[in-house]
Amino acid sequence: MMIKKLSLLSALSVTAFSGWAQDSKPDTLVVTANRFQQPVNTVLAPTDVVTREQIDKWQSKTVLDVLRRLPGVDISQSGGMGQQASVYIRGTDARHALILMDGVPVPRPNLSNESNLYQIPAALIQRIEYILGPRSAVYGSGAIGGVINIITESQEETSQIEAGVGSKGYQEYAGTLRQRFGDTVATASGAYQTTKAFNVQPGSTWDHDGDRDGFRNKTFFGSLQHTFSDSVNGFFRGYGYANNIDYDVGSPPFSPAYSADENQYYNQSWDTGLRYSADSYSSQLIASFQKLKSYNYSSLYGRYHDGTTLDRMEQRYIQWGNNLIVGHGSGSAGVDWKQEKLSATRQADADSYKRDTTGLYLTGQQQVLDSVTLEASGREDHDEQFGWHGTWQTAAGWEFVEGYRATVSYGTGFLAPGLTQQFGSPQYGIASNPNLQPEESRQWEAGIEGVTGPLDWRVSTWRYKIDNLISYDNDGYYNVKSATIKGLEWTGNMATGPVNHQLTLQYIDPRDDETDERLLRRARKQVKYDISGDVANLGWDVTYQYIGERYDTNFNTFPSEKVKLGGISLWDLAVSYPVTSALTVRGKIANLFDKEYETVYGYATAGREYTLSGSYTF
Repeated sequence: MMIKKLSLLSALSVTAFSGWAQDSKPDTLVVTANRFQQPVNTVLAPTDVVTREQIDKWQSKTVLDVLRRLPGVDISQSGGMGQQASVYIRGTDARHALILMDGVPVPRPNLSNESNLYQIPAALIQRIEYILGPRSAVYGSGAIGGVINIITESQEETSQIEAGVGSKGYQEYAGTLRQRFGDTVATASGAYQTTKAFNVQPGSTWDHDGDRDGFRNKTFFGSLQHTFSDSVNGFFRGYGYANNIDYDVGSPPFSPAYSADENQYYNQSWDTGLRYSADSYSSQLIASFQKLKSYNYSSLYGRYHDGTTLDRMEQRYIQWGNNLIVGHGSGSAGVDWKQEKLSATRQADADSYKRDTTGLYLTGQQQVLDSVTLEASGREDHDEQFGWHGTWQTAAGWEFVEGYRATVSYGTGFLAPGLTQQFGSPQYGIASNPNLQPEESRQWEAGIEGVTGPLDWRVSTWRYKIDNLISYDNDGYYNVKSATIKGLEWTGNMATGPVNHQLTLQYIDPRDDETDERLLRRARKQVKYDISGDVANLGWDVTYQYIGERYDTNFNTFPSEKVKLGGISLWDLAVSYPVTSALTVRGKIANLFDKEYETVYGYATAGREYTLSGSYTF
């Protein structure tokens, strides 16, 4: 994403806004809010930043382990590492979270119209920017619950090797080499991760499901960053990863064609761009090409049996953005274009789909009356199937007492139907629906944040109304439902001497408007508490998470029935010790008290796990 010096003027233009921040470092710059850098404390929406240093402190081995610690996030997963998972932000569906990699939308190849977030390896993450609330007025389709931007580029110029082992046959090996050649910085990295894991569905009635369901990943990354002049720089990067996942069928299959229990997933991404900054004007042009394919097949019959399915997707993306400093703020405008191509093959049948989307956006932020900040965004998206669709957003912040700010916002959002949802799939018996419309949302939020002594805190309340929800009915997808989600959230950061505290308290009430029943797999109550510090160079981190009761569906009965999943308290302990200035050893115990629980009915979780690793920086 944008490097610091190219947008520094844009950042400085808004530093006159409030001088405090929810983030512990008020000078932290973020790019996700409006696509150009600005201090995190000037973003009116709740925003959190996770650095690589924090990920190493938590010793997170998956992107899901990082995200579960963030405010407003609830995760359900059908087993352990690499297994299918959904990320719910503030009670919205998983498809309502916009997932970006370096500002580029991650493809959505699934029938559920979700991004395969759980497939992204943690080795690629250098930073995560996370914004709560609607952002469709900036990014278009998908940004209803929030935006998660996974950034792969690092401003560090150090190299590192790392190795680790753990319980359940866990192993990891990674290395990064960075080198400067004059005005060019080259980066090359690779990682390997594997685990034998455990039986994810112990209640399956098929004997073949009694094995352990492991996960294997290989990741490669390379980039070049070049400074042409004081005003212009460019970059080229590419990464790829390959995952092998074992999973369970759950019951004896009707035929060999329905006995798939292995997944091979391949992802490649290539990005390039130019950035310009001079005086009060900045501009960036980014082009991206992503390609993925996913095989599902039976371990009994092999990948080339008639029952094997293959999904291929290509995504082309171009973004041109401009930012101009105006008064005590700035305005941004730009255009982006995305083309999606999806082909699905099963036995002798094949389906192919293509869709082009163009978006135009305009955003602005301005300080008025010394203590009031106003923000507004608007966007128009053109889809070749359903035409033009407009979204808008507005927000206001008032620093009513020095160090205390009240905010209020209202915004609209939308999610375009998935390719298979819209065009159908004869091989899966899904009919096309040319009348399928985007899901639409109306969202308001109010909050107060401030610094009280050593405590940096924020309290937010919100109400989301989502219409035209897409659901499967008989032979196709239709707009048949609506939902209302209400919530209250408090977050706080505090340092007491050498000890740092981070606490989140959350309550949500997500309901189906027609039945007034709570939406499935979302906890009504959550508590997240992280405490960390150093003692005699020994770094330590303790994480506590309470996940309240949730509801799910038991499909093993006929008819299916709703079941309740009880609440659970989880503890993690992580320690690290710098043997030398370059060598650090780390250890972690996850699920310290070996709690048995489920986030998806019928699917086991890992239990207590141990990991030990070491890293050498040079």
